[in-house]
Amino acid sequence: MTTVELKDLYKEYETGKPVIQDINLTVLPGELLVLVGPSGCGKSTVLRMIAGLEDISSGSLLFDGECINDMPAKMRDIGMVFQNYALYPHLTVAENLGFPLSLRNFPKDEIVKKVQEIAEQVGLSDLLNRKPKQLSGGQRQRVALGRAIIRTPRVFLFDEPLSNLDAQLRMHMRSEIVALQKRVGITGIYVTHDQAEAMTMGDRIAVLHKGIVQQIGKPQDIYNDPQNVFVAGFLGSPSMNFFHGSFTIIDNELIFQELHNGASFTIPNQSFKHGIPDDKNIIVGIRPENFSLTPLENAPTWQCSIHQTEYHGHEQIAFVQCGDSLKSIRVPLQFPVKNEDAIKLYIQPDSLCIFSSLTHNRL
Repeated sequence: MTTVELKDLYKEYETGKPVIQDINLTVLPGELLVLVGPSGCGKSTVLRMIAGLEDISSGSLLFDGECINDMPAKMRDIGMVFQNYALYPHLTVAENLGFPLSLRNFPKDEIVKKVQEIAEQVGLSDLLNRKPKQLSGGQRQRVALGRAIIRTPRVFLFDEPLSNLDAQLRMHMRSEIVALQKRVGITGIYVTHDQAEAMTMGDRIAVLHKGIVQQIGKPQDIYNDPQNVFVAGFLGSPSMNFFHGSFTIIDNELIFQELHNGASFTIPNQSFKHGIPDDKNIIVGIRPENFSLTPLENAPTWQCSIHQTEYHGHEQIAFVQCGDSLKSIRVPLQFPVKNEDAIKLYIQPDSLCIFSSLTHNRL
């Protein structure tokens, strides 16, 4: 299994504007690392530099400690799965699967054996004589996966491979890809703009924004402990609620007041990770699931009214209003709420994320 290291990786085009800025990360042997971020953040560019399809402007790319910046793409021993499958339409499934081995002049009997083994792994044993046009989207994606792993490459690269599939099939293929990657034990790097894919698939995730890595860590750690406003707002559906305002200290209590006569509630001292700042202008982040309609001991409270509700089967999402502020909360089905209801919300005391209004970094 291969270790992949990116050291001060930087990329710019002729315009001189950086696309990737000084990325430093290490992908551990056998790990599936997910690069996630909005469209245009540079995640696919990073993947293409690792594959050798884009030049590296500066910095180093290392496989097991060996710098491969100048190594041709065909020599890097990488298996890549693309968004559009990239199958040969005139070849059968068996021929598509065996194509990488044919290029390397493997004996025909060995190719047949390997194709049968891989077809069984990815569930294509009954489809080997079909052409790509006779396959569903999920079956085509399995062919692309099988072709990528048939020669046991050093590294897997996945470039948004599920974006062309419908929602239900995407969920199914997510688990299939993870299971396959773990079974074959190959180091993998997966690119997606879908935060649900990142959260459910990655051993670790790296959140990118404007070519800069914002945070790297296990999905649950980044979700529960975001380091800046972008990461906090990007991960989660519905996304984190943000309250822009300031706090005052009254009788040793921190009282937060949102701008424009919005929400007002107390802030527990322990909500500040690095101590109470001198600048009292802050952003308070609270996830929708961290509000409760059931009283909580020593919990900050917020008086507001229901603006709109959405029924999701297992829960409701309510949008609540106070002043000019509109926020989302998760409401269990045992609490029937309707539009214009006045409610009192209890905020889980240890759930607040406090950010600087100036830098947007966690305080």
